[in-house]
Amino acid sequence: MASLPITPWPTEQAEIVPLPRPRLVAVETAAQPAVAAARLSVLEWSIVALAERDSIASLREPGRIAAALESLFGLHRPNKLANPRLEVLRRLAVFVWRQGWKVPKSELQAFLAEGFTLDHYELVQASIAASRNPALKRGSIR
Repeated sequence: MASLPITPWPTEQAEIVPLPRPRLVAVETAAQPAVAAARLSVLEWSIVALAERDSIASLREPGRIAAALESLFGLHRPNKLANPRLEVLRRLAVFVWRQGWKVPKSELQAFLAEGFTLDHYELVQASIAASRNPALKRGSIR
């Protein structure tokens, strides 16, 4: 069994050096940069508005049988958007229109991964909630 050598305890007392007293420094709160409010472009708002007509089923990929039935009976499914950023916004907006705040975590993560922020998410939620409730549009609820 290996062990470390034990050094004897010093018999002399070590000199205690006093530490300097801490200084308080004032912090400027006005110097912090202002956070810009979250905004969506006109195109992005139109995607949110168009998502009102889509159902949750429009977000799922059709299976082989569903695709065959759609082609056989001429059923139409909403197309995905070509721009991945707008498609993620559309998917999130469909969930918000249909389920309110019950948006799947994976959809919210994809939304954030495309460069949107939680402020954008709250803006979409508030806008859709206001369009559902006329009292919120008038600003009578405080």
